[in-house]
Amino acid sequence: MLFNFLTSLIDQYSFLNVFKYLTFRTGLSVVTSLVVVFIIGGPLIKLFSEKMITGPIRQDGPIDHIIKKSGTPTMGGVIIIIGIISSTLLWADLTNIYVWTLIFVSLSLGALGLLDDILKIRFKNSRGLKSRYKFLGQIIIGVITLLILINYSNHEYLYNLYFPFFKNLIWYMGIFFIPFGLFVIIGASNAVNLTDGLDGLATVPVMLVALSFTLISYVVGNTIFSEYLQIQYIPDVGELSIFCGSVVGACLGFLWYNAPPAKIFMGDTGSLSLGGSLAAIAIIVKHEIVLAIVGGLFVLETVSVIIQVASFKLTGRRIFKMAPIHHHFEKKGWAESTIVIRFWIIAIILALIGLATLKLR
Repeated sequence: MLFNFLTSLIDQYSFLNVFKYLTFRTGLSVVTSLVVVFIIGGPLIKLFSEKMITGPIRQDGPIDHIIKKSGTPTMGGVIIIIGIISSTLLWADLTNIYVWTLIFVSLSLGALGLLDDILKIRFKNSRGLKSRYKFLGQIIIGVITLLILINYSNHEYLYNLYFPFFKNLIWYMGIFFIPFGLFVIIGASNAVNLTDGLDGLATVPVMLVALSFTLISYVVGNTIFSEYLQIQYIPDVGELSIFCGSVVGACLGFLWYNAPPAKIFMGDTGSLSLGGSLAAIAIIVKHEIVLAIVGGLFVLETVSVIIQVASFKLTGRRIFKMAPIHHHFEKKGWAESTIVIRFWIIAIILALIGLATLKLR
């Protein structure tokens, strides 16, 4: 919006040329979303507290966890989404179809998560929206997203799956693209949702993944860097670094309120929106497998739930004291801050490994 307006004035004011630089606008997107979240965060948290917009806490968790978390406002994802969308609208090129695709994913999955949060608050239980309806909503949003990319973008490599560490290993997915894309979008959105169980636990890893894809988007959309790193160049995807930057800034601002002891939780509103958006970015820049590496912490949390459920159904025994796995360590007596910081360290290491795949080919 502002970018398109400013670039229209470049012929009259040459100093506005600086807004053509993607790196400059990415920096602005980080700062803008950060400032927006800082400004609206405090008042909205106060409003949510006054209106008793607090999510139910799982009663099978540690007693200390239940006591500490009870009464904390939820739906903080609203704050994050406002920061992301406002920053993106200001600094991104709004003629870019990929930008609008991400805006759609962020808002639609955010709305689905919001409905889930509202039902949890209204009925005062952790069930919320029935699983089958949530899953159906995710499928519909995922299909629409993929159809937008298929029908309205000029993405020549959309059906390709690239494998890190093997520059010549490419699988043309063909008819399997939509099922695979749905798996990535639904899997990522649910994985972030499962991870969001302790103060700040999901926020920092999401920020790290977004930061990684800020760089990946820029490199893939740049002819010089993509050729040097032997990565497939994809026109126009560099603009996604603006959206990624806005996610980094919004999460950084939200962490101010979400750090232990949290004043607010992001809820399904934030987790579904963030996870789905990161998945859509990975699909567009064709780094879906790298997403699984960089976001390996989310994969770990999800796998722990799958193992727990499968083990209990097949043998009647549980592998972990509680799933997702961060609750297992809570049950073992680890302090919440210890779990969160150690998981952050794991997320940092995985992000570095994921970024290393850009060069190791």
